[in-house]
Amino acid sequence: MDISVIIPAFNERESLPELSAWIARVMQENGYSYEVLIVDDGSTDGSWETIRELAGADTHVHGLRFLRNYGKSAALYCGFERVQGDVVFTMDADLQDSPDELPEMYRMITEQGYDLVSGWKQHRKDNALTKNLPSKLYNATARRITGIKLHDMNCGLKAYRKEVVKHIEVYGEMHRYIPYLAKNAGFTKIGEKPVVHAKRKYGKSKFGMSRFVNGFLDLQTLSFLTRFGKDPMHFFGYNGLLMFFVGFVMTVWIIVDKLVRQAHGVKFRAVTDQPLFYLALVAVILGVMLFLAGFIGEMVARSSADRNRYNISDEL
Repeated sequence: MDISVIIPAFNERESLPELSAWIARVMQENGYSYEVLIVDDGSTDGSWETIRELAGADTHVHGLRFLRNYGKSAALYCGFERVQGDVVFTMDADLQDSPDELPEMYRMITEQGYDLVSGWKQHRKDNALTKNLPSKLYNATARRITGIKLHDMNCGLKAYRKEVVKHIEVYGEMHRYIPYLAKNAGFTKIGEKPVVHAKRKYGKSKFGMSRFVNGFLDLQTLSFLTRFGKDPMHFFGYNGLLMFFVGFVMTVWIIVDKLVRQAHGVKFRAVTDQPLFYLALVAVILGVMLFLAGFIGEMVARSSADRNRYNISDEL
């Protein structure tokens, strides 16, 4: 099979028939063999009934329904598990992503050798204050932290080689950072393509301003897990040693200062009367706590089911 298209949908009943017909037209014009998997993420507007009708009328369309709303990452995770196309596309269900972009993105994967191609909504049709400006700040931060030079990391329209989606795990709200997950899994040839971005035709956006704060926190979490997920003691132990060293230096300073003053007959304060003593004590306690956190983290990491999970590309 040439192409699989995964469409997470939450209360998008009105747009689904039009989107399905649009995808079918593009596939037929280019002669692709394909499948479309629409994941109903706990919709309450009758989207599942529409998906059932579409699947009944077109054998290329399949549906998956969640009992409640789990979020986009869960929809993509389940979709990635099930699809079998050589090139896998993800796109939003709101008609803001154009299926006409699929042939060129497919060519970039199959002919130019990209592992992942991300859409770039170069000319967004969203509100400049609530969407465009925060999006630019978010993407600038993501580029700096991940080292991936994408203008629009969170664009819903993406193309992947099948091997990519079978080797990454999307959870929580990590769908925003799939290119980073792919890079950490060893798929480093990541490109982007400017794509047409249309205004929402039906309904309203399901995302608020909180997604930018959550996105930044998720990025910090992902960055930490990538660097220290398998060896947490390298982080906690290093910082624990630093705290011990700071506490030790403070303690030596207090004692030496007292002895020097005492030797010269200068008035001095008792060690326990000095604020620096308590700062030294706090530093030592923090060092102990960080070491304990590192030991606990190592125990959790060693008992993890994927502690020896490695992505192998070839074997002879």
